[in-house]
Amino acid sequence: MFLIGIFLAAAFFVWFFLTPSGSYWRYRAADTLITTQHRHWAKYLIGQQGLETRVAEYMKQFEEMGEERQNTEIQLPGGKDGGKDVNAAGDGEQPLTSVEEIDGKGYHGYILTVTDPTKVRLVVPNKVGRGELVSSMVKRTGALAGVNAGGFADPQWQGNGFQPIGLVITQGKIYYNGLGKDKSVQIVGLDKQGKMIAGRYSIQELLNLGISEAVSFEPRIIVNGKGLIKNHNSGWGIAPRTVMAQREDGAILFLVIDGRQPGYSIGADLYDCQQILLERGAVIAANLDGGSSTILVTEGGDIMNKPSSKSGKGRYLPTAFLVFDHPETVSVPNIWAGLKPGDIDPSKW
Repeated sequence: MFLIGIFLAAAFFVWFFLTPSGSYWRYRAADTLITTQHRHWAKYLIGQQGLETRVAEYMKQFEEMGEERQNTEIQLPGGKDGGKDVNAAGDGEQPLTSVEEIDGKGYHGYILTVTDPTKVRLVVPNKVGRGELVSSMVKRTGALAGVNAGGFADPQWQGNGFQPIGLVITQGKIYYNGLGKDKSVQIVGLDKQGKMIAGRYSIQELLNLGISEAVSFEPRIIVNGKGLIKNHNSGWGIAPRTVMAQREDGAILFLVIDGRQPGYSIGADLYDCQQILLERGAVIAANLDGGSSTILVTEGGDIMNKPSSKSGKGRYLPTAFLVFDHPETVSVPNIWAGLKPGDIDPSKW
């Protein structure tokens, strides 16, 4: 038995490190580690130089994926200028929100569909010094549903969720600007008419486009109806995912996939997410914060998915995309008013 064990171990080593198929799975495993707090472990699979090269390649790829401008025509609701109310649940009209449960190879998740994109609003915490659970935001504001949005400074993976990364914009106003000397940043959001905007933009470009709600995150994975992720090997590893997308009819799709829970859902890569959304008619889509931040909350603060956070309730976050019947009535105070990035300690609770 000992000799058989030695032989099998040697055979696995040869396959894993010296064959094309083994290398494929070795890099997939490394990419998965890179998306976690144990990123440094990836060096044991592909070496320190390989790890640094891999991350640099992804960052370059993500930058390139954010350059093309979206020009697909989106059918937006009439709004104040008149037009058909697409949100009325009666008379054969679609409800404002609906949830579809999805399953795939190794993953389980949900798609939240919002038929009227102008009903989506970016919400931030109501207390200075720490983030807020998405379930708390939904319950506090009376939202119909919500998902996690942008990233945040996370020292030692124990961050308090108060310091966002990049930009935070709500109702056309800049609530937080952490760009520093950077002239542009990758954003995910909506303009005032409900058209989704994602990719690399400067602040002035966003203002010219009439931006309403936005956070910083990347990469954009669909633009003008075409997928930008070539295959699973370019999918940035297997992890819990949150992705925002829009169809030509204006509907917003929030894809939420659970992960890091063997026996239930391991997670998905960005190629999986891209294909799921393309199959459902998405013409633009972009990645939001994932991992233990991934969460889908319904009315009353009920958590629909199974977050991979230690508490099972998600993490304390700086931003969330929430859906309202009447978003114009929701008050969102700017808790970062008067604060500069250097004034915030993201590790202090």
